[in-house]
Amino acid sequence: MSLSARRPGMMFAQGKAEESQIAVYGMPFDGTASFRPGSRFGPQAIREATYGLELFSPIQGQEVPVHAIWDALDLELPAGGVKRALSGIEHFVDGILDQGLIPFGLGGEHLVSLAPVRALAKRHSDLWLIQFDAHPDLRDTFQGESLSHATVMRRILDIIGPGRVLQFGVRSADKDEWPLTHRLPVTVEGMETARRLVGDRPCYLSLDIDGFDPAFAPGTGTPEPGGFSWQDWEALIGPMTGFTWVGMDLVEVAPQLDPFGITELLAAKAVRELLIILSASGHAA
Repeated sequence: MSLSARRPGMMFAQGKAEESQIAVYGMPFDGTASFRPGSRFGPQAIREATYGLELFSPIQGQEVPVHAIWDALDLELPAGGVKRALSGIEHFVDGILDQGLIPFGLGGEHLVSLAPVRALAKRHSDLWLIQFDAHPDLRDTFQGESLSHATVMRRILDIIGPGRVLQFGVRSADKDEWPLTHRLPVTVEGMETARRLVGDRPCYLSLDIDGFDPAFAPGTGTPEPGGFSWQDWEALIGPMTGFTWVGMDLVEVAPQLDPFGITELLAAKAVRELLIILSASGHAA
């Protein structure tokens, strides 16, 4: 899988591949977007927004370890080839795992999360996943397709097994999906419940930006009123540090839908906090 080097990497990632702990990479694919496309532009918008933020997190009392993070930039993915795009991402993540790096992906639509989970599940038979999202993404098919942004968590459950996806922020679903969800409240207590369920087993985190209320993150393909605020998210950061993180991603930022740039700035700030958490508690495969 070749990489594009035409644009600068994020401010939070100044390390070299051979000397880093974490690999940030872009997955610019939105080939199954069913309402408002454009999340393929999300990775670069998030990178650019990092230059408007400080490296220091007042929440966690520390800076992003920039020299321990390498930005591999965006993968070159086929615009309409769903299986080829997923295969390319999986191949890339396999490679960085072989180098001892922890993957942090920037999407792209939520379907792209399937690829790094496939790669990690080959190394961790007891993998769990924590999902922040307005939607459960648990449909078996959507618009006649089994691979879709609306089916990604169903496909992940097919790999890691039932009961291992814990969901925060879900507030909209198909009637057949609703009984399949494992919803937890967006509170410290909810995150502590997740911590007890996961225990010390390896865990992947996937943040769909539409988990936030669209008042704070309007630039996304399927906004759903009633989500959590930055303050809600901030309260979860402390309890998040107790997990054995083996990878993370942030998906579904569609910058052209937010002319004021609010969404990518919020996403970049969330990435900052997650990179600090991952660097302190993450584990390479």
